[in-house]
Amino acid sequence: MIPRHSRWARSVALLAIASILAGCALPRVGPNKRELYAGSVQKEGDAFVVTVNDRVTRATAVQPALGFTDEFRNAGLLGSDMISSGDTLGLTIWENVDDGLLAGEATNQTLLDEVQVDGSGFIFVPYAGRIKAAGNTPEGVRRIITEKLEQQTPDPQVEVRRLAGNGSTVSISGAVSGQGVYPIEAPTRTLSAMIASAGGIAIEPEVAQITVIRGDQRSKVWFQDLFKHPQFDIALRGGDRILVEADTRAYTALGATGAQARVTFETQTLSALEAIAQVGGLTTSAADPTGVFVLRNEPAEVANQVLGRNDLQGAQRLIYVLDLTKPNGMFMARDFAVRDDDTIYVTEAPFTQWSKVIGALTGTLGAVGSISTASSTLSGDF
Repeated sequence: MIPRHSRWARSVALLAIASILAGCALPRVGPNKRELYAGSVQKEGDAFVVTVNDRVTRATAVQPALGFTDEFRNAGLLGSDMISSGDTLGLTIWENVDDGLLAGEATNQTLLDEVQVDGSGFIFVPYAGRIKAAGNTPEGVRRIITEKLEQQTPDPQVEVRRLAGNGSTVSISGAVSGQGVYPIEAPTRTLSAMIASAGGIAIEPEVAQITVIRGDQRSKVWFQDLFKHPQFDIALRGGDRILVEADTRAYTALGATGAQARVTFETQTLSALEAIAQVGGLTTSAADPTGVFVLRNEPAEVANQVLGRNDLQGAQRLIYVLDLTKPNGMFMARDFAVRDDDTIYVTEAPFTQWSKVIGALTGTLGAVGSISTASSTLSGDF
């Protein structure tokens, strides 16, 4: 007759094995291929499951189009160093005498810093009076001041500089080496020259975006496009605000990959193959290369084109399937473009689940043996 405790131990073992085989107790990274396909619209789910092919890669190759509008691109260059009301000027005056009108006895040089052009366009210079500066160039203002001063002091030498201020200046902020307010001068009348004047960008050029805000208008361009497309190197206007920032697009990698994380784009365009490589590739001991999925909310116009329909409205949930084991599977993954907010999910191989079952069974049977041994020992003690 089998002891009661032995029957109890075997019952526990059988229950544990049954629960493992039912798959309820097995840990895993997420749904398997069968479960993902079961959620398709074809099976009364809420997502369209689509196998990636050449037609699909072409239909989904939609990338953010950045570029300045016609209003920005058609604005002509400002006149050479034209002074405007609100500009701030710096003046240096040298007098060819020991005791001049403006200079003291120990020096023949006079500095007039931050002389602001008033709302009427005038500046005031001692002994020269009110001078019309707005609409003039620094060279023109220099000649006027010189003519007025030479009537009172012999051979004066005058230098006029435009400084950063509230007039024809732009502000530069974000990921640049020197944030600040900069005057629009002859060498810095275009966007690329002004950024260079601020020390250049402080992030990787591949992900740098430049936003220009002019009044109530704003437009954005890739930094590298300033040099690829000369029409994007726009002329600046006083009051422009320039913002340099990194691309904020990102995707999420889950499942049997080298890392599970939200990953930012490192290039303007990113393929599925590059996105997988960016997180360490597939996990060699667990990944199913036939089950690489890209989950995305697709705009209606793209979804209709992908599915060959014209009746869908609003964003649609699409699950794109990549099979890397097919002869052209790697090419498909290389050509398929990943977009902002995509989720890349790699399923586990069936072998992985069997390994977990075997491991769990081995551990359970060992535990059952321990229970039986302990029961026998206890029964022998009484």
